Amino acid sequence: MTTHQGQQTRPQKEPLLQWIDDHFEQQVTFLQALVRIPTDTPPGNNAPFSEAVAAMIETRGWPVERHPVPVQLVHDYGMESITNLIVRRRYAGQGPIIALNAHGDVVPPGDGWTKPPYGGVVENGRLYGRAAAVSKSDFATYVFATQALEALGTRLQGGVELHFTADEEFGGLLGPGWLLENQLTRPDYVIGAGFGYNVVTAHNGCLQFEVTVHGKATHGSIPDTGHDALQAATRVLQAIYARVPELRQVRSKVQGITSPTMIVGRIDGGTNTNVVPGKVVLKMDRRMIPEEDPVTVEADVRNMIEQSVAGMEGIRVEIRRLLLAGALRPLPGHEKLAERLRNNAATVFGEPITTNGSALYTDARLYAEAGIPCVLYGAGPRTVLESNAKQADEFIELEDLRRATKVVALTLLDLLASDN
Repeated sequence: MTTHQGQQTRPQKEPLLQWIDDHFEQQVTFLQALVRIPTDTPPGNNAPFSEAVAAMIETRGWPVERHPVPVQLVHDYGMESITNLIVRRRYAGQGPIIALNAHGDVVPPGDGWTKPPYGGVVENGRLYGRAAAVSKSDFATYVFATQALEALGTRLQGGVELHFTADEEFGGLLGPGWLLENQLTRPDYVIGAGFGYNVVTAHNGCLQFEVTVHGKATHGSIPDTGHDALQAATRVLQAIYARVPELRQVRSKVQGITSPTMIVGRIDGGTNTNVVPGKVVLKMDRRMIPEEDPVTVEADVRNMIEQSVAGMEGIRVEIRRLLLAGALRPLPGHEKLAERLRNNAATVFGEPITTNGSALYTDARLYAEAGIPCVLYGAGPRTVLESNAKQADEFIELEDLRRATKVVALTLLDLLASDN
């Protein structure tokens, strides 16, 4: 008997799936405990969360490596504390090392919630809370998939590593980037946190800038004696949004990715209603499709901003890069991961599952930049927007959590069973 594309059906698969069903209530409780620990980033005081996760994993008898990032480095980065975790599960033989990576940091909840953002409320088959979908659900998926694999008692080769990090919202440089830079890990393949039914093999890059427009404040009754930073900032805004239609005409060849985007996500400035603003700060986000060169894009954006206020008396603009996240591009070898995940997902979900790109960016790209084949897969809805990720009332369908755990466990079995 065979499955998709000639893969052998393993006799261990049914007990593997049954183990996940039998322990699913424990998995939901595990995820609730994660969601109930706030990890708002900023401010990014995330070491306490990592310690709690480590303690929960150690109750399973698994040793957990704690890798705190030096405090000064974290503060210079703009966060308060980061401890990265590695759980190494080594099996017999010389098989591949598969790393499963997820991040625990989240954007602050914001307004509009009808459920407690850190309550972990379960209602009508859904678990609600910040990071329920992205990406604390993947902590639960990866832990229970690995535990199910080991519960089989079958001979395995190679190993699994769980990489649980805490700075994806800031770009991942002190998460996966720090682990790789310090040679704390070098897996053969990586499955990173996912956010939908499909297997993601590529994603956009992202440039973020803080643009500070300096002028001269003065009393509102005599505005001509100052230099209005808000008026100058308006020109910057107009330049940015005038470029958007042009960006929409640039099309990616990667399925699932459309065009570059550019937005301003935050504006701060002024001191009072009756004072001409002397300083205005804009924070902007420029998404790059995989075909774009980040160096060229950054130079273009900087030039656009500088030219928009050129010649304005008393106005000075300061541009500071906040983030440069490269695109995820497929590497040779990623097909092995993508094919196994897609075929197992098709079996578990009972429908065709495709591979595609994503407009989001993730810290998993750092593994690919280090030459390690990487794809994204984890618990999530059909599309990331359906889960309210980074919005009010974020949730995960519990059945999606169960099925994603089965897909990952089956894929690990395919890759690590000793008869491969």
